Amino acid sequence: MQPLSSQKDSAAWIIQTWAAFIISLSMTTFGIVNLPVDSWIKGFMGMGLTFSVGSTFTLAKTTRDLHEAKRLTARIDEAKVEKLLSQHDSLNLK
Repeated sequence: MQPLSSQKDSAAWIIQTWAAFIISLSMTTFGIVNLPVDSWIKGFMGMGLTFSVGSTFTLAKTTRDLHEAKRLTARIDEAKVEKLLSQHDSLNLK
């Protein structure tokens, strides 16, 4: 059975993703604050932005968890098959 390999992202990739997130969030917030509209409209748009960011994190976490669960299930199934094959081979050798 092969060991479960963990995927490592490079430091440059991690920095780039955080920078993109921070820049996009701050620029959108800056745009909402400087809109020539009433405060309640800015507040509504700010709540929409906050909800969108929060639900994006939740969706990403859920997708990751489902992917990891499928990988674990596949590894368990693979281990069961290997055990059955080893038992079958040991029976044939006798």
